[in-house]
Amino acid sequence: MQGLEFTLSSFSSPLLAWKPEMTNTREKRKPFDCEYAEQKLWKHPQLRVCRGISSVDSICFLWPSNSEGAGKVSLLKKVPALKDGDFTLAECTAILLYLSRKYNTPDHWYPSDIQKRAQVDEYLSWHHANIRANAPKTMWIKVLIPLFTGQPLPSEKLQEVMEGLSTSLKQFEERFLQDKAFIIGSEISLADLVAIVELMQPVGVGCDIFEDRPRLKEWRRRVEDAVGKELFFQAHEMILNIKELSNIQIDPQLKEHLAPVLMKMLK
Repeated sequence: MQGLEFTLSSFSSPLLAWKPEMTNTREKRKPFDCEYAEQKLWKHPQLRVCRGISSVDSICFLWPSNSEGAGKVSLLKKVPALKDGDFTLAECTAILLYLSRKYNTPDHWYPSDIQKRAQVDEYLSWHHANIRANAPKTMWIKVLIPLFTGQPLPSEKLQEVMEGLSTSLKQFEERFLQDKAFIIGSEISLADLVAIVELMQPVGVGCDIFEDRPRLKEWRRRVEDAVGKELFFQAHEMILNIKELSNIQIDPQLKEHLAPVLMKMLK
């Protein structure tokens, strides 16, 4: 029987959440193949940048030159994408929920209780327009855009993003976290995983958003403990070492193609 196949970006935060979730159901899952789009970008000599497959949140404007394979992995021609036999699925949240339902993950990840499940759904809906709208931009501003353009961005850009993120974090603490151990109560859920992987991106580029927020800092510690520290840092390894990318050599054609696209993402 054919196992699951993932095509994703190691910079795409929401899909990092499948690592803890699936590890906690190791005995129930099928084998899966995971292919990182960046591995193609940096290492595959026969691939070129094109419009075959793309992602608005990662360096994945690529697919084989005929781009025929893109539609087979995702009708939307973007990563992340999941292939389960003949079934394909795109979009991070949809993939996470599919995995939860397919593998009957422990109930706390996506509770069977209708109200608790609705709380997870509520956070996931809020997340994309708030935390996700700001946190990843710190990584783009401090590392990725300078890497592809060859020029640092004005400090005002980072300040603007940090102000937006600060507003979102205030809402996160007051509306969702409150005085609870985790977002929906006493147990960790998918909501916590999706939140933490996003908030680790500023940390990876030297913006420690937890330092002056004791409630947020304690919540992070509880998430680490619930997931397991080894797995937690394994899942965030790429993000926490993102600055090392500044040492790599980028093909000039790739720079020319991606620089205007990346700048557009900040608007």
